[in-house]
Amino acid sequence: MRRSLAPSQIGSSNDVFKSPLLNPSKRTKRDCTRIPLAQKTLSQTLSSSDHENLIKQILCKPFRVPIPNYVSSYCSKSLGLKRTQVRRALHDPDEPNALVLYLPPHIPEHEKMKMNANDVKVAVVVDPVLGNILRPHQREGVKFMYDCVTGMQIDDAYGCIMADEMGLGKTLQCITLLWTLLRQGPDCKPTISKAIIVCPSSLVKNWYNEIHKWLGQRINALPMDGGSKAEITLKLQQFMNTYNAMRVATPVLIISYETFRIYSNILHSSEVGLVLCDEGHRLKNSENQTYQALMGLKAKRRILISGTPIQNDLTEYFSLVHFVNEGILGTAQEFKKRYENHILKGQDALASDQERVRAQECLQTLTSIVNKCMIRRTSTLLTKYLPVKFEQVICVKMTHLQTQIYKNFINSDAIRNKFSGSGDKNTLSALSCITTLKKLCNHPDLVYEKIMERSEGFEKARDMLPSNYDIKDVRPEYSGKLMILDCILANLKTNTDDKIVLVSNYTQTLDLFEKLCRKRQYLYVRLDGSMTIKKRAKVVESFNDKNSKEWIFMLSSKAGGCGLNLIGANRLIMFDPDWNPANDDQAMARVWRDGQKKPCYIYRLLATGTIEEKIFQRQAHKKALSDTVVDQNEDSLRHFTSDDLKDLFRLEENTLSDTHSKFKCKRCVNNIQVTLPPDNSDCTSDLSNWYHCADKKSLADLVLKQCWDLAKSISFVFHHRSAQTEAQKNEEDKENTQIKKKLKIELDEDYSEPDDSGDEDYI
Repeated sequence: MRRSLAPSQIGSSNDVFKSPLLNPSKRTKRDCTRIPLAQKTLSQTLSSSDHENLIKQILCKPFRVPIPNYVSSYCSKSLGLKRTQVRRALHDPDEPNALVLYLPPHIPEHEKMKMNANDVKVAVVVDPVLGNILRPHQREGVKFMYDCVTGMQIDDAYGCIMADEMGLGKTLQCITLLWTLLRQGPDCKPTISKAIIVCPSSLVKNWYNEIHKWLGQRINALPMDGGSKAEITLKLQQFMNTYNAMRVATPVLIISYETFRIYSNILHSSEVGLVLCDEGHRLKNSENQTYQALMGLKAKRRILISGTPIQNDLTEYFSLVHFVNEGILGTAQEFKKRYENHILKGQDALASDQERVRAQECLQTLTSIVNKCMIRRTSTLLTKYLPVKFEQVICVKMTHLQTQIYKNFINSDAIRNKFSGSGDKNTLSALSCITTLKKLCNHPDLVYEKIMERSEGFEKARDMLPSNYDIKDVRPEYSGKLMILDCILANLKTNTDDKIVLVSNYTQTLDLFEKLCRKRQYLYVRLDGSMTIKKRAKVVESFNDKNSKEWIFMLSSKAGGCGLNLIGANRLIMFDPDWNPANDDQAMARVWRDGQKKPCYIYRLLATGTIEEKIFQRQAHKKALSDTVVDQNEDSLRHFTSDDLKDLFRLEENTLSDTHSKFKCKRCVNNIQVTLPPDNSDCTSDLSNWYHCADKKSLADLVLKQCWDLAKSISFVFHHRSAQTEAQKNEEDKENTQIKKKLKIELDEDYSEPDDSGDEDYI
């Protein structure tokens, strides 16, 4: 048939069909009503014969399916409605390597036919994009957290604590759980619609980058990392006002603890599916405003991330557990009476057998409750994936100038009179004196202003300074620790291509490092509280670049000791200790992390016999408490009594290490190690089970060996390495065997008639 005679061409004066839409102005209301061809009058079809009309009627009949009695499935449905589908999991639970978080109970098919379709449960399977990259311990962690936040672990409790040590991938595990809850659920719909991540301000951008790294464009997150008050208020209101039942366009809010506290009235306005608190040990005090603000959030599902759930005492531990699962341990008073008092008595080195038995009973009861909502794995797991790590605690003798000023300060009448009374004023005075002594242990430059002003305790110190003393030019020889640092840096610069991180609790000490670097013409970068959050990420990224020229990273442990990934360096010096062992542990974990390719060396510097060793001993005592309660280590050693820890203001001059002396070490005779540490020990073991060195012979670090003789200020060293896998041990045994064979071959070549006894002595 000719195209011009087709039904669509009827009434057209041209050969080419023209749609009436092309000229809408000429269309009338009557034109919009289509008249069937069969109803047209003869006057309308004068140009066509009867035969043509008949053919056109045949061709214009509507299409019918040739199948007899066929009924279309769309006959009773309106356009745009979704077809009913069989309920099924978002991802295949039978796929290889699938991580199944929830598997519904098996129901026979004939039973399913009787059930309501909406009552059929489906499996919850982690997105393969994330599930395929999770390590075994991370898969276990995601499953545990899912069971907790869905109420499977404890009835009417929906919170948990992710207490893995640093470097085990807590962030990735939480992102995996978050993505799963936002997309899936046993009822074939998302478990939650919105979530809030609360973290330190320095980690807001880091969380945003991590989410984008693992999920790409699959999810939108809103980071509150700056802006005016009006902008922040508007964004938070928009986020909180989003209807929970809908698929939210931006379901994740990332906010700092400080911003959360300030805008808590907005954040309390509606319900949130999940709140996730990173560095959750900030919530150790249930009385502070941040804690109260977070407790007021309408979110029954709560996850707290902290590698150090116990930092100082068990009251802080109670606060964390109470936050995620309110009332699980009773009130604070009930917890103290039922658990804390008995456990602390059992931790004392002078505790009786009866007190220790009672403490063990309370501990078992406590852990049986808490372990249902807390998962804890140690960094020993990292030995499978990371290179070896060497930790070294170095006791450094103070210089003669430091010793004179130190003794003069603690023996001065003004300082003694301060501690003769009692009250809050004395407490404040004690803290200021402790800070002053810690700074003096670093370098006299840090207390120079007080010396020149003849402040309390420094009345005579001004006369002790050399006549040419000048703080404009840094003099490492006036500080034992700074001399060691100077030697280590010079050795690394000359003999290696290793980068190093320098950590201190005081910005004044970082200023001192800067002076030293400028004097030696070393390239460096510095991160402290004065640096903006946006710039921090750029500085870290630049330092980790292999081609960057800066090889020293100065870090304030207060401002940026948490969460940073500094794998560009493989050496770290902790220049001074903090009262809180968690702060030091966090700072020292910056280099031994995922992505590190080189062996890592950690140096902790302590001024011998000074308040720094006393602080370090308190750290060891707190860690023993953490090992007992968190890690359930029944063999945790008790070295210190309460009286030992109270005696802060005493200088132990006649000792190589006050800490080693208090251990009453049985492996050392006259400060010489005669018995090696236990075979199963590593750098996570108690310090008494490390290698003890009063000389450089058994040191594992060649750089420190060379600096021992150069600086001449090291008095004692504790050192150990990270745990070894069986494969690593076998490989090391093979290397040792090859070295011995090589030595024997060289001896045979050197001596044509070797003396057997001489060879044995040599080997």
